[in-house]
Amino acid sequence: MFWVEVFGVETKDVLLALRTDRGLSQDELAEKVFVTRQAVSRWENGETVPNTETLKLLSSVFDVSINTLLGEPQKKVCQCCGMPLEDEIISHNSDGSLNDDYCKWCYADGTYTYSNMDDLLRVCIPHMVSDEFTEEQAREYMSALLPTLDYWKRYEELSDDGQFEEFKKVLMSEINALGIEGLPPVTALNALVGKYVNLAYPLPSGFTAKFLDDNTTYLGNQLESEFGGDRCFGVLANMDFILISTYGREGADPELVLYKKR
Repeated sequence: MFWVEVFGVETKDVLLALRTDRGLSQDELAEKVFVTRQAVSRWENGETVPNTETLKLLSSVFDVSINTLLGEPQKKVCQCCGMPLEDEIISHNSDGSLNDDYCKWCYADGTYTYSNMDDLLRVCIPHMVSDEFTEEQAREYMSALLPTLDYWKRYEELSDDGQFEEFKKVLMSEINALGIEGLPPVTALNALVGKYVNLAYPLPSGFTAKFLDDNTTYLGNQLESEFGGDRCFGVLANMDFILISTYGREGADPELVLYKKR
């Protein structure tokens, strides 16, 4: 993982740090982006800067944004929710390339995950509330911010005419039809990044197993058990599977209830 602070750093220094961090020689990097070793050397000496197409290739090789490669000349925010963007949470297009206009929660593999502001406010506001920032203040702030962001300004152009919302309804119907005892009806599914919900479940063999990809965005929700107590149900799903689990506070002592391929 590339953790060097790049704000205000020149492109030559960013490229050198990324290459050495990945353990690549100049020849190896040159081969990956279809240039000569001499071209890489000139970049790292500050004599030249990669052209636009090569910057796209370098972005893919290093899995960082072009903005990072250029030393972060802009401080970018997600154009759907307004979250400050860092390489770790930048979304990907359907072809695997980075899309540095959105975070992983709002845009996943070419799909926009929110079709109305109310759903986004419902998800974002609880994470913003603190002793210094009330729920009313958070709602007022986000209600003013969202209409200024590119996604919402261009919603009619960018939206999928409700296809993703229909997919979520199909998933919820399938989940609710499972009849999991104690699981309340699922009425909403939110975008969840694998890294933050990828729990390790104990197996009968004594080993543990994770079922998610840390870099993939899934749909899911957390629900309180109808039986009460301090354990919650976790619901996760995508095109391929449905996963139901229970766990304690902060994901402690997870238990796999069901893993079903669709």
